[in-house]
Amino acid sequence: MAGSSHGHTPAAWTGVTIAFIGFCIAGVFMVAANPLGFWAGMGVVILGGVVGTAMKAAGMGQPKESPVRVQPRETAAAVPAESVAS
Repeated sequence: MAGSSHGHTPAAWTGVTIAFIGFCIAGVFMVAANPLGFWAGMGVVILGGVVGTAMKAAGMGQPKESPVRVQPRETAAAVPAESVAS
């Protein structure tokens, strides 16, 4: 994953940060035995996913790989190891 920059985008960081804050809110209210606060925190978690997806749709996420980059990698993976060693 490190070679593909998986998750290193503004959309990913923003979505995960919002979801983490919602998880913390839900955790505090769960310990405090407050169901309404817990579900509010869970709503913030869902909001993080929605915001991350919206930002990705707006072009702030990981771009899709072009066929020019995918085809050579698939071709190299299809070559048997015996033919490479020869």
